Amino acid sequence: GDPLYVKVNKLTSTKTQLPFSYYSLPYCQPERIVDNAENLGEVLRGDRIENSPYEFKMRKPRMCNIVCRKVLDKKTAKAFKEKIHDEYRVNMILDNLPLVVPVRRFDQENGVVYQHGFHVGLKGRYAGSKEEKQFINNHLTFTVKYHKDPHADSARIVGFEVKPFSVKHEYKGEWNEKTRLTTCDPQAKRAVTSSESPQEVEETREIIFTYDVEFQESDVKWAYRWDTYLLIADDQIHWFSIVNSLMTVLFLSGMVAMIMLRTLYRDISKYNQLETQEEAQEETGWKLVHGDVFRAPANSDLLCVYVGTGVQFFGMILVTMIFALLGFLSPSNRGGLMTAMLLLWVFMGLFAGYSSVRLYKLFKGTEWKKITLKTAFMFPATIFSIFFVLNALIWGQKSSGAVPFGTMIALVLLWFGISVPLVFIGSHIGIQKPTIQDPVKTSKIPRQIPEQAWYMNPTFSILIGGILPFGAVLIELFFILTSIWLHQFYYIFGFLFIVFVILIVTCAEITIVLCYFQLCSEDYRWWWRSYLTSGSSALYLFLYAAFYFFTKLDITKPVSGVLYFGYMLIVSYSFFVLTGTIGFYACFRFTRLIYSSVKIE
Repeated sequence: GDPLYVKVNKLTSTKTQLPFSYYSLPYCQPERIVDNAENLGEVLRGDRIENSPYEFKMRKPRMCNIVCRKVLDKKTAKAFKEKIHDEYRVNMILDNLPLVVPVRRFDQENGVVYQHGFHVGLKGRYAGSKEEKQFINNHLTFTVKYHKDPHADSARIVGFEVKPFSVKHEYKGEWNEKTRLTTCDPQAKRAVTSSESPQEVEETREIIFTYDVEFQESDVKWAYRWDTYLLIADDQIHWFSIVNSLMTVLFLSGMVAMIMLRTLYRDISKYNQLETQEEAQEETGWKLVHGDVFRAPANSDLLCVYVGTGVQFFGMILVTMIFALLGFLSPSNRGGLMTAMLLLWVFMGLFAGYSSVRLYKLFKGTEWKKITLKTAFMFPATIFSIFFVLNALIWGQKSSGAVPFGTMIALVLLWFGISVPLVFIGSHIGIQKPTIQDPVKTSKIPRQIPEQAWYMNPTFSILIGGILPFGAVLIELFFILTSIWLHQFYYIFGFLFIVFVILIVTCAEITIVLCYFQLCSEDYRWWWRSYLTSGSSALYLFLYAAFYFFTKLDITKPVSGVLYFGYMLIVSYSFFVLTGTIGFYACFRFTRLIYSSVKIE
């Protein structure tokens, strides 16, 4: 008999990707609308959680409850029609559980898939007519599943389902508070079981909103109530993709091991035996560029900034994944993932400042404050400006997905108030550390680079380097894109973590292999190339996002298309910084290792 309050969340559509608040449509409203406090992640996702006129009593079923009666005018009819046309769904929440519609599937054994939220309405034609009409789902049959406590009389809610119907309700006489419907009457035991005479959406039509609620006992314990929402469609494909990627990793590891053993062992022993000057001149290979290999590259400032940003990103992703693996960021904690990532990004500024300044000192730079400022501002400013433009577009559509002005200011404060000072603190620690010493001395005059074979062309080898890291994350990427753009839960962080580790190893190894080939052909400009080799996988990621857009998504509105590509651009840019930094550090360690093991006369 305890009261249960249903809350309403945003209206969502996979066709437009623009969420709207529930009361942007002329639905029945409670006496006063109370907005729930949302965390940062929820606001950024466009969640707007409000109270609703739907109230139940625990374990007391009710039939044909009338919520309200609305008469449509031109404006309200148009609003409903647009949302029905764009296939919007209504999301509700009871006891922190999202509302689902069970859909029967005949090709699976247990045969039920859950879809989030119910459609605002449906499109259809009357028999014998060509004209397409819109019908609204105005009768909701809720099912609340509960698990009874074996020792007490209390029960806990473990499921919240709905079957929506479109019914043209009828009644006798004038409409007043006490009117009884003839189409749905609890006393005559007439329940709504189908949408045979549906309620059309047109100007001047009246719509009566009604609902039933029934309670079902369930064996699902409260702790496992999310399991039905998170049923993994097919985990074999994840294992398959992981095994597939591991093959790539083994192959690359074999190559790296061969290079290390065969070449280095043979080369080093050979070089150390070379005593006479004449024999030394005949030798070619990576040994010859020892005087140039640690020469600072062009645009070394920019490289320091990018490496620092990459370290910041790497730290954020790593810690987020560990938290997610431990179950702190489950989907039941709405917006938790987003909030965690933002806060971690801000705190990882410490490491960004430290790593960019350490590298800058190696390049004998003197203006460390300039580098620190660039590290603190360059990447976030780029992301923020893209985000700002996209937000203006969403705002123009009057969508609830637009980040409110107050939240924008909060984000800027996080960035300027916490992130920037931390980058400076990190730099300050880095500048006081002794400079990293090069294993070999750099000569005064740069050596000439011989003509390179076609396959050692920088563009070609950079583009080849990105294929393998991208291949390693491809399958998981598909699931992540589906969960973001088709509004499903993503929670398989275990698989994601394995894939992340594979990505790190692949990036490191492919860069080392290509870097070694490059040094062997006497081309010592490896600094930028090592960053771009693994970073180029971001280009493939963006191309795949475009492919996904045209093959899997049903987006027709230009604004939604711009949003999709804008967000995917941010993701690809971040991926570039992440993978590039991994490749750079791998190559950095590798060159220092091989040159420190050679005696140089």
